[in-house]
Amino acid sequence: MYTPRAFASDDLTRLDALFEGDAFVTLITGGGDGAPIATHLPVLYRRTAQSILIEGHWARPNPQARHGGEALMIVHGPHAYVSPGWYPDKEPAARVPTWNYAVAHLSGPLQRFEDEAALADLVVRTSARFEATVGSDWRFEPEREDHRVQLRGIVGFRFVPARVELKFKLSQNHPEANRRAVAEALGARDDAGARAVAAMMHALSLPPSMRAGDGTAPQE
Repeated sequence: MYTPRAFASDDLTRLDALFEGDAFVTLITGGGDGAPIATHLPVLYRRTAQSILIEGHWARPNPQARHGGEALMIVHGPHAYVSPGWYPDKEPAARVPTWNYAVAHLSGPLQRFEDEAALADLVVRTSARFEATVGSDWRFEPEREDHRVQLRGIVGFRFVPARVELKFKLSQNHPEANRRAVAEALGARDDAGARAVAAMMHALSLPPSMRAGDGTAPQE
């Protein structure tokens, strides 16, 4: 990923915040013919001081479900268009349009698994995690045969990234007046993504201990 120094970060609490905000990722592997294959799927994320573990599953007919080895996972953060008309110095600096965004690229080996008990545990935890986000209480019941038989249709994976690249392009290469103006304009828009980018931009001006995303990593 092309990441100018101004936009690079090694703060893993920012990765925590990206997963907390959107755990629907893009997983890319190399196909047998050399062409890449991408799958879009939800995952469970857990980080400790020593490591990161990401878990998910494919539909069994998905060709990627037969892949092992190296993979690239893209974690999508908020993004928003930035108009040059918002910059106080738009005329003397001949400003042009751009896009502000946050994203993470994780690379490392995939470990596939098909063990029924492990798949059941994964689906139990996945359903519990995402049912809670919609205020519902459906749960996967592995003791039920009609639930357990559904496990035959999936293949699980574990992903331990060996490399983490974080890119937070939030107008850091602009004067403070421009950054403030862009954050105010985005925050006033009736768009959740724009407001999320604005919040990230405002957070950059806070001391590290007060920035959004600092603190305890989410546990799945």
